[in-house]
Amino acid sequence: MKTNFTKPFVLAGAIAGLALLPACSSDTDTADEDGTTQEEATRTLAASLGDLSEMATLNSVISDAELGSIFDGPASYTLLAPNDAAFNALGEEGEALMAEEQRPVLIGLLREHILPGHLTPENIAQAIEDNSGAVTMTTLGGGEVTFAMDGETITVSNGMGSNAKLATNATAATNGVIIPLDTVLVPKEAPEA
Repeated sequence: MKTNFTKPFVLAGAIAGLALLPACSSDTDTADEDGTTQEEATRTLAASLGDLSEMATLNSVISDAELGSIFDGPASYTLLAPNDAAFNALGEEGEALMAEEQRPVLIGLLREHILPGHLTPENIAQAIEDNSGAVTMTTLGGGEVTFAMDGETITVSNGMGSNAKLATNATAATNGVIIPLDTVLVPKEAPEA
């Protein structure tokens, strides 16, 4: 079976190139009144994520999965970041996922929430508009997520039965962007942990 990964990477590269211009500023900007991205130009993703109170569970999960160094390095990533309410909504499934023996599953799940490059919600909305519809991108884990518009809200789907909405303002750091989600993108057909 032949898989074409070129199109998502070309789109990601094009969007990332657009996103790098505002990220190069040395000033720290605040979100627009209706804005979706707050610039944290002097902080890494790891530091910015640590300051977001609604991301305590995700911070713990990243630490437990030993993935923190990824977000402190020079490479640029976009983290589709499920908020605390999203993890709480998983209930017993979420608790089981946090068990030590489930670490490989947890790491795989986190990798499906990471995109290469510096993508803001504004960039994603522009790509959806330019494409006249949904835009699909390849995750760090090799899966795909599809962004679409639902009225004025950007939604994201993992193509395996899980959908989320962008929950609150995004935070742009020196090495990427944190985009809060209201749902953890868990494959629905996966066996329970």
